[in-house]
Amino acid sequence: MEIIINNSSMEPIYEQITGQIKSLIVSGGLKEETLLPSVRSLAGDLKISALTVKKAYDCLERDGFIVTVHGKGSFVACNNRNLLLEEQRRMVEEKLETAIRAGRGCGMQDGEIRELFDLMMEE
Repeated sequence: MEIIINNSSMEPIYEQITGQIKSLIVSGGLKEETLLPSVRSLAGDLKISALTVKKAYDCLERDGFIVTVHGKGSFVACNNRNLLLEEQRRMVEEKLETAIRAGRGCGMQDGEIRELFDLMMEE
């Protein structure tokens, strides 16, 4: 499992880890019941605090993406297909929102953004 930390990003490191692991799960890169690296192991690989990795794992568990078994480790949860689809939709919405803000930021009108979107959908 490859996690890339961007130290110059405004996004907290634990959210970067959470987002990348969610993406791997949603895309099928991490299959159900796959054992994740231990908190200490991942922290060592990324050269960050174990508390940061623990916070990321706690968020993933809270959101239903992983399950932690005391003494055995953290595993990819047997995910509900609807949960995965909802997460994918949320990720697309975030990217669309970013694109809309970028368009408005450079002076595009909503109609121009819609026209560009429609054009992109045709390809």
